[in-house]
Amino acid sequence: MGAKHDMALKLNSRTKGLVGLDITATSVKLLEFKASKKGFKVVSYTVEPLPANAVNEKNLQDVEAVGDAIRRAIKRSGTRTKNCAVAVPSAMVITKVIQMPSDLKSHEMEAQIQLEADQYIPYALEEVNLDFHVLGESEHASGMVDVLLAASRSENVEDRTAAAEIGGMNVRVVDVEPYTMEAAFQLIKHQLPEGNEEQTVAILDIGASMTSLCVLRDEQLIYTREQPFGGKQLTEEIMRRYGLSYEDAGRVKRVGGLPDNYEPEVLEPFRDLMVQQANRFLQFFFSADKNDFVDQIVLAGGSTSIPGVAELIEQRIGTPTIIADPFANVPVASDIPQQRLIDDGPAMMIACGLAMRGIDQ
Repeated sequence: MGAKHDMALKLNSRTKGLVGLDITATSVKLLEFKASKKGFKVVSYTVEPLPANAVNEKNLQDVEAVGDAIRRAIKRSGTRTKNCAVAVPSAMVITKVIQMPSDLKSHEMEAQIQLEADQYIPYALEEVNLDFHVLGESEHASGMVDVLLAASRSENVEDRTAAAEIGGMNVRVVDVEPYTMEAAFQLIKHQLPEGNEEQTVAILDIGASMTSLCVLRDEQLIYTREQPFGGKQLTEEIMRRYGLSYEDAGRVKRVGGLPDNYEPEVLEPFRDLMVQQANRFLQFFFSADKNDFVDQIVLAGGSTSIPGVAELIEQRIGTPTIIADPFANVPVASDIPQQRLIDDGPAMMIACGLAMRGIDQ
């Protein structure tokens, strides 16, 4: 949808042969699946660092630098696929569920939504990219279907499209991050106790500078929230405490080599802060939902590499907590460093959801 624009949000489209490109605050994550007899396998993967401040809280500040990183990622991964899927964060998207007559054909529904969209979207229609997806029969009105309407300011889509084009890619799908997480849930539901996949699962994605919560009930997204918080705060504390550059602080955070006081004086307080943030996000969900519990917490994002976080959250909050492992059951091409891919797995959930748009399911 979005006839006035070359590139619309595409909530439900698939394009065979597609690379997932997840642009984060610190890196470009590239992932490509190919269909196989048993489902699909990973055929391309890399994580390419971004210069500091190229992306700030999901806003692309330096489109050229992001495009250069995409070009390097393509070269390093060896992919020959030229089409890609990217995502915009939920904070940049307005979503609303509306009711439409169930007997409308797709083009009739599109025309009617274009006519009525200004009731739901607080921007001029020429400034937004718009898409819709039929969810199913409405429980509230007979003869109607629930339709998910999503709109994002055009510049949010165009920045990502421009960066991909600089890198040598054509954007075929623009997704919304929480919906990529919903898609990627298929790769981790084997980790949940038998029968738990139909319960309420909170996926907490703690990145470098942003944390997002996606709550799924019966495998369907029912709640999302995003706020600034992430592992960058730990890196900055290491910089201040030990007089290191940002790059060196990030390296020693990953590989070790800090003085004995690091764990009790720096790491433990940060772990406590992560637990507080997790609890805070859940309280926001509970206040919005009629229920006040979740059955399972799944941790995703780069900050899950901090040891002991899942155990501490489970102990303090009292909810079973695991770390996402999306590649546990996915075959991997022989030229891909498998252990590195598995280590990066929790941070690759959005890339997984995007890459899944390129396979027939």
